[in-house]
Amino acid sequence: MQNTKFRSTLKKGIIFPSLIFIIGICLISAVYPKVTESLLTVVKGFIFVNLNWIYVWAVTIFVIFLVYIMASKYGNIRLGRNDSRPDYSFFSWLSMLFAAGMGIGLMYFSVAEPIQHYSNEIFSYKSPVQRAQNAQLYTFFHWGIHAWAIYGVVGLALAYFSYRYRLPLSLRSCFYPLLKDKIKGKWGNVIDVFALCSTFFGITTTLGFGVVQINSGLVTLNILPDNSFIYQVLIVAVLVSLAIFSAVSGVDKGIKILSNVNIIAVVMLLLFVLFLGPTVYLIGSFTEGIGTYINSFFSLTFNTHVYEENTQTWFYDWTILYWAWWISWSPYVGLFIARISKGRTIREFVAAVLILPTLFNFIWMSVFGNSAIWFDMNIADGYLSQIANDPDGLMFQFLEYLPFTKFVSFLVIGIIIIFFVTSADSGIFVMNSIATKNAKVSPRWQTIGWGVLLAVLALILLNAGGLAALQSMTLITALPFSIIMLLFIVSLTKGLMIDRNYYDKDFSSTTVPWSGAQWKDRLKQIVSFNDAASTQKYITTTAKQAFEELLSEFAINGIDAKVNYSENTERIEIEIKYDLINNFIYGVKSESKVVSEYLLSEENLPDSEENLVYFPKSYFGDNREGYDVKLFTKNELISDVLKHYERFINIISEEKNTMFISSDSNHRFK
Repeated sequence: MQNTKFRSTLKKGIIFPSLIFIIGICLISAVYPKVTESLLTVVKGFIFVNLNWIYVWAVTIFVIFLVYIMASKYGNIRLGRNDSRPDYSFFSWLSMLFAAGMGIGLMYFSVAEPIQHYSNEIFSYKSPVQRAQNAQLYTFFHWGIHAWAIYGVVGLALAYFSYRYRLPLSLRSCFYPLLKDKIKGKWGNVIDVFALCSTFFGITTTLGFGVVQINSGLVTLNILPDNSFIYQVLIVAVLVSLAIFSAVSGVDKGIKILSNVNIIAVVMLLLFVLFLGPTVYLIGSFTEGIGTYINSFFSLTFNTHVYEENTQTWFYDWTILYWAWWISWSPYVGLFIARISKGRTIREFVAAVLILPTLFNFIWMSVFGNSAIWFDMNIADGYLSQIANDPDGLMFQFLEYLPFTKFVSFLVIGIIIIFFVTSADSGIFVMNSIATKNAKVSPRWQTIGWGVLLAVLALILLNAGGLAALQSMTLITALPFSIIMLLFIVSLTKGLMIDRNYYDKDFSSTTVPWSGAQWKDRLKQIVSFNDAASTQKYITTTAKQAFEELLSEFAINGIDAKVNYSENTERIEIEIKYDLINNFIYGVKSESKVVSEYLLSEENLPDSEENLVYFPKSYFGDNREGYDVKLFTKNELISDVLKHYERFINIISEEKNTMFISSDSNHRFK
């Protein structure tokens, strides 16, 4: 969508229907908040009561699939070319995915959820100790592996098809094995519109609740007199401005820096509560909680409470709501995780996404939740249980029972603010990415526009009381998206099987290894080490002659090929170009390796003056690992090229490999 007055990378087929739906739903929720909330609550209730088994089975399948992929042979596949490496350090990567994945919710529910489970009337028949154990177990369940498996499935599918198949970083790309080129048309637009609307609704409601909690904290600290709407407007204006500035700075600067700062602040707060709270109780309860979680893992996973009528309503309001909430957030979080995960192996990705954030969540929830319960039982005389239905102020009331209350409250507000900003700027980045089909560079006005739209609609809903209606809408959209995510698994499995088959493809049985001719010269080469000059000589003589002779023969057979030379003579390659599939490339480059000290000192081994030796190494257009070709004669090198060319022809002749070898993906979406 372009205009002579200003540049835009927005795509008409995505942005127009998305904005119409987003603005329409938000305005209806604001103008008729009670009616809308009532209607959507009925729909949500029907889904939660009658179709909750879909959520239970879907989330279970997500967990099983990711654990299998992590442990299988597919775990070694890299999210990108075989030689690609991560763009971010492990710490920065983990900080960003954690900030995007949990964010404000970690602060909002760390005290509120355990206290609400602990004080819930349906568990009143249990002793206080049993209720405390029960509260920790269900908090672990809702914030553990299952939640991150939901994010992991979407993030893995997006990262794999984007970086491995070189498709746009878009949800539509996850359907490529199933829909092929149909993803670039209306079907692809429908998928992206759904993702954009779901992302916008999820971020808007979360930011709305975050503003209320920040306002409540500032009132507790006597910085603001009350929770009036005018103060919420000021908070949103300041924080969204920071988010826009961070988003404009880009992932490498604003988002990464804020995420790193926030994770450090979060750890400081965690250690403060751990060591100045009931330390021994916290460590013991965490240890026991991990054991209980592991022992109860499968019963929790499959439990639908169908035989426990008194707990069914609680089950719908907590477990099913959480699964729906995580699923509704998964397009946003998955896109962001995929964006920062290029170069990781699948095993590394799944292990980090499933285990590390889960472990941190367990520690965090144990420290804050169990501290609150301990204070409630031993010091507060049940006061925290009495205000359990006020989650906005519960965290700050909890801090009253710790030393340095005011200082720590300021730290908590600071963390919530940074979580607010990182969630908003990540959301702005993701929404712009969806609306532009992952345009590499977009004008700044688009980034600012998304931030302003988020702020305005969040405030309208906050003022009119329409956030609850929008939250219900978000949870309803989770049902169809859970089905879409199951299709992601089918698509990803198909892609991984083709991927593995491609790189495991063997050579034809007709290819013959070295025949033994000129064995004396071969022995001389084996027992000698090469320097840089001799390796370059091999490239400029043997390899060059072999490739030029091949070039002539290819031309005779009607094949258009060319030989590419590097200026420093450190590499040479023969290339055959194609229109619809990846080019065939076979090259030879100068490589070096460090020789063991034992070889340098051993008398009955080849002599070498330096421990760094050079050798000519083959390389290929699909980034498979090459090998040392210094022992190859000209004819043997020609034979090796033809061996790989025959393998290439065999692979491209198989229809099932079409989507993996197609180079049309490099330009089909421009």
